[in-house]
Amino acid sequence: MRARLSRKVVLWFTALVALAAVAGFGYEIVARQDDGTRHPAPGRLVRVDEHRLHLTCAGAGTPTVVLEAGLAESSANWADIQRGLAGSARVCAYDRAGYAWSEDGPGPRTAWQAAGELGALLAAAGERGPYVLAGHSYGGNVVRVFADRWPDLTAGLVLIDVTDETAVDAMNLSRPLLATQFTGYGLLARAGLLRLAGDALVPAEATAFARAHAPVVYGGRSMDTARAEAWSGLESAAQVRATVRPGAWGDRPVAVVVPAGQPATAVDRARRLAALSSRGRLVVAGTAEHYVQAFEPGLVIDTIREVAGG
Repeated sequence: MRARLSRKVVLWFTALVALAAVAGFGYEIVARQDDGTRHPAPGRLVRVDEHRLHLTCAGAGTPTVVLEAGLAESSANWADIQRGLAGSARVCAYDRAGYAWSEDGPGPRTAWQAAGELGALLAAAGERGPYVLAGHSYGGNVVRVFADRWPDLTAGLVLIDVTDETAVDAMNLSRPLLATQFTGYGLLARAGLLRLAGDALVPAEATAFARAHAPVVYGGRSMDTARAEAWSGLESAAQVRATVRPGAWGDRPVAVVVPAGQPATAVDRARRLAALSSRGRLVVAGTAEHYVQAFEPGLVIDTIREVAGG
């Protein structure tokens, strides 16, 4: 009798979960139809090959600053930095293909692919180089490949706690874990939980702007893209390693920003990275957080301004 009752409880519970999931997916599909009105793109969509990328620019001056986000992030998480820079510089942020307001792009989603699309985007949008490229985390891969492919379009680099392209073993271990994580986040978003839960499922480092538009910024499509980029991480790292050589960045101003409290090996690596330019320097942040631009925005703004000033 007890076993039969237990089976019934399990069956009822399973049915309720399935019903809730179906309702959640249905709710998300319906709610998403109105995202164009509730969560409009702050910038413009520019055609690059067969898809369109979202670009938002503000301010005036030369050189133009281009902000490159990390894995699972987009232009929305540069909102505060962009606002802080716009009074003294022309500054552009964008969403890589598949993120936030950008349309999906072709695979594989490697740093080489993203750098090529960034170059095409800036050209199609009429944003003139050379550019100061500021990249965070995985975004550092993209701007480093860009700088190697188009040195004449690169006025300087700001690299904020960028991915270590030599950590192959760590990438091998983390790649399936990240792919699983982003798949899970994507399912939660598609079940409507991100839209319903609000801040509860939004990363702590998110800007107020990203929080306000979380269903688009951290939606299922963005998580699919993050998974694709994570899965291509080894290939992207190899593409970055191919750019490393003495004097690779000539005398361009370069700042490599690391969080406080990093092990000596990480600081030494950052120092060697800065030394690829005769005008490279190491900047140690006051925060130990990976998202330096979120927890110490003034430092990042000042560092970008210094590099842009030559």
